[in-house]
Amino acid sequence: MTLTDGHVPTTSNPTPAAASPTVATPPAARHWTGAPSDSPWLERARAVASAIAPAAEQHDRDGTFVAESMAAVRGAGLFEMLVPADVGGGGASHAATCAVLAELARGCPATSLTLSMHSHLVAAQVWRHHRDLPAPVLSKVADQRIYLISTGASDWLESSGTVTKVEGGYRVSDRKLPSSGCPFGDVLVTSFRWDDAPERPQVIHCAVPFTTEGVSIEETWDTMGMRGTGSHTVVLDDVFVPDAAIALTRPAGEWHPVWATVVGAAMPLIMSTYVGVAEEAAARAVELFHRRTQRPETVALVGAMLTRLTAAKDTVAAMIAASDDLTFDNTIEHADLILRRKTTAAEACIDTVRLALEVGGGMAYSRGSGIERLYRDVHGALYHPLPAAQQEVFTGELAR
Repeated sequence: MTLTDGHVPTTSNPTPAAASPTVATPPAARHWTGAPSDSPWLERARAVASAIAPAAEQHDRDGTFVAESMAAVRGAGLFEMLVPADVGGGGASHAATCAVLAELARGCPATSLTLSMHSHLVAAQVWRHHRDLPAPVLSKVADQRIYLISTGASDWLESSGTVTKVEGGYRVSDRKLPSSGCPFGDVLVTSFRWDDAPERPQVIHCAVPFTTEGVSIEETWDTMGMRGTGSHTVVLDDVFVPDAAIALTRPAGEWHPVWATVVGAAMPLIMSTYVGVAEEAAARAVELFHRRTQRPETVALVGAMLTRLTAAKDTVAAMIAASDDLTFDNTIEHADLILRRKTTAAEACIDTVRLALEVGGGMAYSRGSGIERLYRDVHGALYHPLPAAQQEVFTGELAR
């Protein structure tokens, strides 16, 4: 049989057999982060959030670390959830980890934020693992459930402290703050400024076990919000860091691709915590709204609150999608886009909780509503890298 002119000739039986009807399968429901709504990680996070929620208010009042809540998180396998399965971890996606943090924040924001600080360090190592680069910490997190403490937010490009080169390594001293979760810490992932380095000032990046001689914690964390994170000062007094512990040496004060990796891995996780805070505040406000006389202006406030919550969710969801399950290219352009969205998301989260106070009226202003505490907690979003004014300078300089 020959086909001509692109036409299909008819056959001797022009009547096709009746086809079986096709039933479209509805798309699987998704959490706003993009994670499947029926993920077992989400079920686990909600169970933990429910268990730790009763203690959240007391930790906020006392300014005490959420130690028992973090023990519950560790017991639920959430420390190692992001570690790839082929390294012995939970094999959760970046989006699923963001979803877990958002759900935990609805029960206890301080616990969620503390976990995000550990999780973003794990995420940066997963990014390396995806590129077949060394990531030895992943097996330790999976096997030993060690907890990692970050000081990157305060160190940024310049870093701080003093460094002296000695035989076999370095002697370092500094005060690192804030160091979220440090009462629970096993390893400090940090950096130090080496002003006397050959040729020009350098920054050395390293990991320091908390059991190292000269490492101590000074309890300095007493803040408006996120009071239970235990973000105290880690003091390093003439601590020896062996050469083998140095992960990177870079010029001080200059952009390095490592920051693009950290920003792309970290900020979706951290900001998911604050979206969770905003979600909880909005839910509580709507509950109070239903108890009140529903005046037109209050209805409008509810609409405004939910609109800003949608903006927060959509912005952070875009951050998560852009990070492509930790396979993104660590370019400065990617980092800039993430940082711009971080500023936008922070503003939307804060607006949501502010409007929740208005929606709930005087009852929301009371400590008993929980919204007052969430309002203080959500303002922590302002201080993660980069604060809005610094981000806008960064973005503007890049556009030159």
